[in-house]
Amino acid sequence: MSKADEPQPHPPKEQLPNISYCITSPPPWPEAILLGFQHYLVMIGTAVIIPTSLVPQMGGGNEEKAKVIQTLLFVAGLNTLLRSLFGSRLPAVIGGSYTFVPTTISIILVGRFSDTTDPVERFKRIMRATQGSLIVASTLQIVLGFSGLWRNITRFLSPLSVVPLVSLVGFRLYEFGFPGVAKCVEIGLPQLILIVFVSQYVPHVIKSGRNIFGRFAVLFSVAIVWIYAHLLTVGGAYNGKAPKTQISCRTDRAGLIDAAPWIRFPYPFQWGAPSFDAGESFAMMMASFVALVESTGAFIAVSRYASATPMPPSILSRGIGWQKVAILVSELFGTANGSSVSVENAGLLAFTRVGSRRVVQISAGFMIFFSILGKFGAVFASIPAPIIGLLLHCTAYSLPMLVLGVLVFFSSATSTASYFNEYTAINGYGPVHTGAKWFNDIVNVPFSSEAFIAGCLAYFLDNTLHRKDNVIRKDRGKHWWDKFRSFKSDSRSEEFYSLPFSLNKYLPSV
Repeated sequence: MSKADEPQPHPPKEQLPNISYCITSPPPWPEAILLGFQHYLVMIGTAVIIPTSLVPQMGGGNEEKAKVIQTLLFVAGLNTLLRSLFGSRLPAVIGGSYTFVPTTISIILVGRFSDTTDPVERFKRIMRATQGSLIVASTLQIVLGFSGLWRNITRFLSPLSVVPLVSLVGFRLYEFGFPGVAKCVEIGLPQLILIVFVSQYVPHVIKSGRNIFGRFAVLFSVAIVWIYAHLLTVGGAYNGKAPKTQISCRTDRAGLIDAAPWIRFPYPFQWGAPSFDAGESFAMMMASFVALVESTGAFIAVSRYASATPMPPSILSRGIGWQKVAILVSELFGTANGSSVSVENAGLLAFTRVGSRRVVQISAGFMIFFSILGKFGAVFASIPAPIIGLLLHCTAYSLPMLVLGVLVFFSSATSTASYFNEYTAINGYGPVHTGAKWFNDIVNVPFSSEAFIAGCLAYFLDNTLHRKDNVIRKDRGKHWWDKFRSFKSDSRSEEFYSLPFSLNKYLPSV
């Protein structure tokens, strides 16, 4: 095939347009500080959820949980700062990863720890075993990144392989979506609705505050929902409720504020010398390799949202090497979890259209500051904010992508419909369970259908979000959709869809 006959690619856009502040153009200091604090609020969700899940299984109480959260925040800030200075230099937040949780749970369930009767001592033994396995895993992955082997692999990446990688890095968090909201639906659902309302509707009502509401929607929604949740708590709305409901919904049951020390500096080997086991190290190496692939997709997304040029393979490999240094640093301090690029914070870059490196460095400062001042950090850790982090990775740069992201979040097989169907299969009845069975079916049946949820939400959002904007109208594609749906525009429509002539005269034409 001659070169002239080869299919020509679409005109490429080397950098993402319409970004307010790109990677090298920092916003003014007051705005940068607020944006950095917003990044801190988003990443704190993962920093709280993972230790809250693992530490009780390890035998630790609220005091140990508070110390692990402090340590995780401290090393997250340290690693984010180091990576922004010496790694890929992208505005990516390095935090905890759900990828390492199953392997950590396997270590928790190992029989050699069952002979320890003291729960705190059992917690420390498991922590040291987790540290040892992650140290070994990180060392080998550091070689993969800094030796250039990963550069040679990523040289063969193309858009066809990058698109599913980047997409599914975010989609894998959807399994924590509506099931997480449903733990306290009266708080979680308003929070999700509020962030869309503040970011997409309010700026077109209050014109003078367009950038303020669009860019700081997380801060507004967190403040409003926390006040609302606190009023429910002090008003006695959860008195007498099940313990699980009280832990999920109340603002005074996390146990972190009382257990956290006023000032504490995390330090290496604070739990003792790490212990090593070959089998556990091999298992953690595979988890680390999975996190490496996921972080590759996240780095590509961050570079795009920061309006940087496409990452050269050598820079990507260097960033991966420094990310594995982050795992090594994390386990020298002891977090019971590895590190990877925060997908939620990558979504926040697109959400705010601010990809400045300085903002993320300020966010790292907040992580370190609040990890040392334990009581103050525990206050923010008690805010019902983690659900927001689960929404931000499905919001995106353009309005059509935001609509699609919200739809997939609520209607995907791992979110709302899955929750309703699994609840019904386990309990024999749906989440809405009243004395009137007909009413239960009216609510449960529609929310068990992915197509119904997606269709209704799509229709509402597509027809209410600033339709008068010419750019958005073009992005929606409705201008050519309406053109080709008209009988008058194409004689083939008459041929394809018309009823027999004998019936046409009795029916109105379209």
